[in-house]
Parts: sequence; C-alpha cells; structure tokens
Amino acid sequence: MIAYLDNAATTRVSSAAAQAALQEMTEGFGNPSARYTLGTQAAARLKEYREQVARALGCQSSELTFTSCGTEGDNWAIFGAVERNRRVGRHIITTAFEHAAVLEPCKRLEQQGYEVTYLNPDENGSIRLSDLEAALRPDTALVSMMLVNNELGSVLPIREAVAITRRKAPKALFHTDAVQGFLKIPFTPKGLGVDLLTVSGHKVHAPKGIGALYIRSGLKLPAMIAGGGQENGLRSGTEPTAQIAAFATACREGKASMSRDISHMQELKTGLLAALKEQVPEVETIGAGEAPHILALTLPGYKAEVLVRVLGDLGVCVSAGSACHRGKPSHVYAAMGLDKSRRDGAFRVSFSGDTTQEEIDAFLTALKQAKEMLFPTMS
Repeated sequence: MIAYLDNAATTRVSSAAAQAALQEMTEGFGNPSARYTLGTQAAARLKEYREQVARALGCQSSELTFTSCGTEGDNWAIFGAVERNRRVGRHIITTAFEHAAVLEPCKRLEQQGYEVTYLNPDENGSIRLSDLEAALRPDTALVSMMLVNNELGSVLPIREAVAITRRKAPKALFHTDAVQGFLKIPFTPKGLGVDLLTVSGHKVHAPKGIGALYIRSGLKLPAMIAGGGQENGLRSGTEPTAQIAAFATACREGKASMSRDISHMQELKTGLLAALKEQVPEVETIGAGEAPHILALTLPGYKAEVLVRVLGDLGVCVSAGSACHRGKPSHVYAAMGLDKSRRDGAFRVSFSGDTTQEEIDAFLTALKQAKEMLFPTMS
C-alpha cells in the first residue's frame, strides 16, 4: 500500500471528475464557439460548469474566469492589478512566505522599478496586522496575501487585512491566493472583501491544468491573452472543456462533502499529533497550522530531503515543503527565522477527505523506521 500524505502538492482525481472529463473528450467534444448544435451544446454545458464552480466558491459565475492553473491566476492578478492601478502608484505589499507564483512576479516588478514590501511571518506563521498597517501608503497599488500558507497551514487574517487596506489605502487592489484554502476552510470572496482571488483544480480532486481567477464584479482587469475573445475577452483561446467539466464536478462533490471532509481531516491531524507526541517525541510542530489539511513538522538533527526519500522508499509520500521548491531550501521556514537544525529537518504532511487512518498508521511506522535507520549518520 502507498500511504499518500502529500495532498497539499496535488490530490487524486475523483472518479466522477475523471468520468466527466472523459465524456467531454469523447462525446461532447464540440468547440463552444462553433455555431452548429455540437458547439452550442458545448457552450451550454460550459455555462453550467462555470455556475457549478461559482456556487462552490460562493460568487457570481460572471466573476469567474478559467485559467490553466493557480500560478497563471496569481500572475494575472498581480500583473493585471498593477497595470490597472498604474496611476495609483508603484508600491506593492506581499508576504515573505507567499507561493513562488506570487513572489516571482513581484521580483520581476521590482526589476521594473516597483517597490515591494515583504511582510515577515510571526512565530505562529501568520502576519501581524500592525505590520501591514505600517506598510500601507497612498501609492500602494496592490496587496497580495495568501489565505492559507501551503507549507505551514496557517490561516492568514485576510478579512481584517482587507479592512485595514480599505481604510489606509482605499485605491489599492487586494488579491489573495486561495489555492490551499478552497474547499478546506469556509470562506467566500465577498465575505473576505477581496478584489481578486485564485483557486486551482488539482488541489480539490480535479486534474492538473485547470484553475480559476475571481475578479470582483465591476473591476476591469486587462486581458490575460488576446485572441478570439473567449472568457469574455479576458483569456482568449478555445476553452479546455474536459478539464473544466472535471473541475466543476470536483467542486460540486467537494462542496457537498466539505463539512464532513474538514472534520475528518482535523480528526486525523489531531490524532497524528497525539501519536507523534507519544511515539516520536523528538518531532516538533512548526507554526500554529490552523488549516485542517496541513501539518508542518520538523525532526531536528535530520535532513528532511533524506528523510522524505527514505519514507518514500518505505511507501509513504510526504514532502520537504512545497513541491515547487524542487529541492531548494524553503523560503517559508527562513522567513519564520527557524534555526538551521529545525529548518533542515522540516517536512510537511497533508491530508484530504480521502485520507485513511491506515495511511496515518503507515506513516508513523515508517517514520520510526526511518529515524532508526538514519540516526547513526544524521545525529
């Protein structure tokens, strides 16, 4: 048995979502822009798929534009927002532990003359609202702050951050990367008060290659891709109806089971923490980790990349931070100011509604084995 505990990296595509994609590819394969029946039927289904995703997110379907992934949505939100607000100023605020999909566009904008303020996390892995308030200026064009940190599971105070931003820099746009929060914690874009919000399909049991960007009604964002005018002229190109169908199906399923899934993941997480305290007391937690599906751990004195590889050989899948790091040191743990021993030993366990107690038990067994195997050389 493979114990898969890296659901923050990607999730298994649900059977219903895979079937929905297959049906679109083999039966309803018409181009939604075509004027004959096969095309108009595809367009009608596309409209329904958009409404299903919007219902799961809690917004109007007209506020959703489909993208290829969360990275594209984050890039579009950031570059589009600063272009939209070019007359407001050239100051951006983000956090030092955002996903690379936010940090890299900010670095590019710095090269173009923008000033970026990076807010450091506190010891719990959250952001001090007083730091945000101090950083806001009349020329702040954009604030981009993630909803749930992908390595720590910390839930950032977005609603409060938006309120402060509206008061101190009313012309600034507010974007949140909600990729790790979607269908994991309760929220709506309107409830948060944000202008722009990013989600991704493969984190919620849809295939890779599909996501969406919420653009608040009334906000005009520059087009991402010019061409034939699809997606209301904002993102031209023939719509990937198979991926969208799967995304909509996964969203419908996820919304229906959300309350149950959250309780299940939280129960597994709480139980695992108790078991670790008893069976592997050397393991420490990192940050508060309020989200139910992410648990950041460290085994000081060990190298996480070696530990993860050994666990993999024992049939257990966890990660040494974000999958997007590709072996590079985590900027998240560095931003928190962790000492080298704790930083080097940091790894992430992440759950889904499908995660079983048997997988948790397999992880505990494998972790104890790995610790014993590595102890002579890593202590």
